[in-house]
Amino acid sequence: MKRVVGVVAGIVVLVTGLVSTDGTAVAVQSWKAPAPPVWGACPRAAEKAVSANVECATLSVPLDYREPMGQSIKLALNRVRAKVPRDANHLGTLLVNPGGPGAAGRDLTEFVSTQLPDGLGERYDVVGFDPRGVGGSEPSLHCVDPDVYYKAPRPDAVPRGPQDERALLARAQEYADNCGNFWAWLLPHLTTENSARDMESIRAALGEEKISYLGYSYGTYLGAVYATLFPSRVKRLVMDSTVDPTAVWYRSNLRQDQAFERRHRDFLAWTARHNSVYKLGATASQTRFAYYAMRNRLRNHPADGIVGPSELDDTFTIAGYSSRVWPEFAQAWSSYVREGDVHGLRAIYEKHGKQDTEDENGYAVYLGVQCSDAQWPRRWERWRTDMTRLHPRAPFLTWPNAWFNAPCAFWPVHGRQSVDVKGSSKLPPILIIQSRGDAATPYRGAMSMLKLFPSARMVLDRGGNHGVSLVGNKCVDRWLGAYLKDGSLPRQSVSCAAMPEPQPAARMAGRQSLPLPGLLGILGVVPGV
Repeated sequence: MKRVVGVVAGIVVLVTGLVSTDGTAVAVQSWKAPAPPVWGACPRAAEKAVSANVECATLSVPLDYREPMGQSIKLALNRVRAKVPRDANHLGTLLVNPGGPGAAGRDLTEFVSTQLPDGLGERYDVVGFDPRGVGGSEPSLHCVDPDVYYKAPRPDAVPRGPQDERALLARAQEYADNCGNFWAWLLPHLTTENSARDMESIRAALGEEKISYLGYSYGTYLGAVYATLFPSRVKRLVMDSTVDPTAVWYRSNLRQDQAFERRHRDFLAWTARHNSVYKLGATASQTRFAYYAMRNRLRNHPADGIVGPSELDDTFTIAGYSSRVWPEFAQAWSSYVREGDVHGLRAIYEKHGKQDTEDENGYAVYLGVQCSDAQWPRRWERWRTDMTRLHPRAPFLTWPNAWFNAPCAFWPVHGRQSVDVKGSSKLPPILIIQSRGDAATPYRGAMSMLKLFPSARMVLDRGGNHGVSLVGNKCVDRWLGAYLKDGSLPRQSVSCAAMPEPQPAARMAGRQSLPLPGLLGILGVVPGV
C-alpha cells in the first residue's frame, strides 16, 4: 500500500516500505516520476577531451532518503545515446559504474558505448554517473591538500618499529579527523545503499520501467545491492570482477592482500622467464630477492629524490591489476638495478602511482563509503595483530593496504550492519564475469556472489587480470554480447582461455611511460577494491 506524502520540485514522494540495514527499521521514501534530466553539452575539462557524442546533465537526489523533502545533493550524469530509435531494436538504458568506491562513472560511458560487441552500443543508451561525493557531483568530497598529503617520498608503509607505526597511525587519524571536520553533515549518508537508491532515482528520471547495469569491481557490489533493494527494476545485470558481499570490508581486504601476493609472484615469475631481457634473476626466488632489495634501497635513497618504498608500492600495485604493464614495469626496474637509471622508475610512478586532486577525491569517497558501509575494528591492536600475522606470508600489500584503510579505525561515522545481499524470484538471469587469478576482487568472492543469486551464471577467464570484459577476450565478449542482446546465458557456468601472456617490449625511446591500457585507465584501481 503506497501513500502520497508530499511533492518536492514536481516529484511525487511515496512511502515504499521499511529497511533495517543499520539495525533499525525506518520508513524509506522514494521518488516517483521525477522530471527527466535536461541533457546538453558537457562542460569542458582542461585535462580531458570531451566528445561531441557525449551529453551531460545533473540530477538532484535526497541527501537522506528517509527525508526526501529535506536537503538535496546533485549527481553528475552523462550519456551516449543509441543510434537506433526507440522501437523494437532499442534495448533501453545501460547504466555503468567503474568501481572504487570513488571512481568517476562518467569516465566509463563512452568507452563502454564504443566497445560493446555486436553493435550493441548503437542499441543502448549508455549512461554514466559520478556517485554522490565523486567528481562532478555536488558536493565533491575533499579532505586534505593532496600536494601536502601525498608529497613524495612518503613514510615507508612497512613500519620497522613503534615509532614508525605511531607516525603512520597519526597520519591515518588526521585524515579521518579532517573528513569529519569538513563533512560531518554528508558522511552519514555516504553509503552503497544510498548510491543504489540514487541509481533508482536515475532510472525513474530516465522514464525507464527497468534498467540494465554493467558494474566493474566495487561496481559489482553496488549492482548487487541495487538488485537486492529493487529486483523488479532490473532488466540485465552484469558484474565484472566481483566483490564478495559476505566479507565487506575488513575481511575482504585481508583476503585481497593474499591475492595480490599471488599475483605479484606471477609478475616476478614472468620477469624470471624473461631473464635474457631484464637480467634480474633466472628464478622467481631470485627476482623476488631483487625486488625487495630495490625496495629496501629506496627507503634511504629514493629514486630521483621522489620514488621511495611507498611510491614503489603504489606503482607496482597496478601490475597486480593488469599484466599488460609488466613489460614496461620490468624494464624500469631493470634499468634502475642494472644501470642505476632512475628515469624509468620516476616515469612509471608519475604515470601510474602519483596521486593528485582527483585521486584524493576518490580516496575520500572510498573511505566515506567503506568505513560507513560495514563494521570495522575500532581498536588498533586488532589491526596490528592481523597485519603482523599476515605480513610474512604476503609482504607485497599487507601493510600498504592496512594504512590505506586505517582511517576507518577512527572514522567519525561508525560502520553499520551491511546490506543483506540476496537474490529474488523477481530478478532476471544475471551474468557474472571473473578472472581466476584476480587480485583486487578474488575468485572466492565471485563464487560467493554466484551462490547468493540463483539466476546467475559465471563466465570465467582463466587469467588473472582485473576487469575482464571489453579488453580483447573474444570469448568473454561473445557471452557479454549475447546476454546484453537478449538475456542469453550459458546453461552452466563456463570458462574462457586467458589472454596471451605479454611479451617483453623493445626499450622505449626516452622511456616514455605508456597510458594504462584500455579499461584499466578508467577503473577505480585502488588497493581497497
